[in-house]
Amino acid sequence: MEDSYRQQGKRKLLVELIRDKGISDEKVLSAIKAIPRHLFMDSSFEDHAYQDKAFPIAAGQTISQPYTVAFQTELLQLKPGELVLEVGTGSGYQAAVLCELGAKVYTIERQQKLFKKTQNFLRQLGYRPKYMSFGDGYKGLPEYAPFDKIIVTAGAPFVPKPLMSQLKVGGRLVIPVGEDPQIMTLLKRTSATKFQKETFGEFRFVPLLEDKN
Repeated sequence: MEDSYRQQGKRKLLVELIRDKGISDEKVLSAIKAIPRHLFMDSSFEDHAYQDKAFPIAAGQTISQPYTVAFQTELLQLKPGELVLEVGTGSGYQAAVLCELGAKVYTIERQQKLFKKTQNFLRQLGYRPKYMSFGDGYKGLPEYAPFDKIIVTAGAPFVPKPLMSQLKVGGRLVIPVGEDPQIMTLLKRTSATKFQKETFGEFRFVPLLEDKN
């Protein structure tokens, strides 16, 4: 699993590109710079790894656009040691970013083939989420709740109530909501019963599918 000077140089240029697009959290930018995104893609597509665009991976899924990964991560306002639930492990790239930032990551993937591949791959790279689950992301992981932060990396037609209930008071839930495109939505839990909502424009994600196991 090679990470050459050329690839590191491309990553540096990618970081400057997403900085120019408005990402200002230096810790997030450092994580993007540190993680060899090309290793998360088929080697034949390596030239596409450091372009700021999404790209197909296995099981009809995609590895998200680096700007989108950075944008969602920045919205979380992560602190080291926080418990983070990720819905949609996919290639593992977003999980690696969260691990790089010092989060305790709990992640769910509903595609079994992708789940097994990513589980092994993240270990090989040295990124160790606290828990990886093959299951239905709409249900979250109630046995490990409450979470400080929750991030959903697929488009949901609505915000699943189980995810809202698994968020700590003071926590932040970042989720793209809608059909196509989705609206990036931030929910901040202000009390046991109240949430504050903000929206951040249109993004495009693969759909979050229910009960597909």
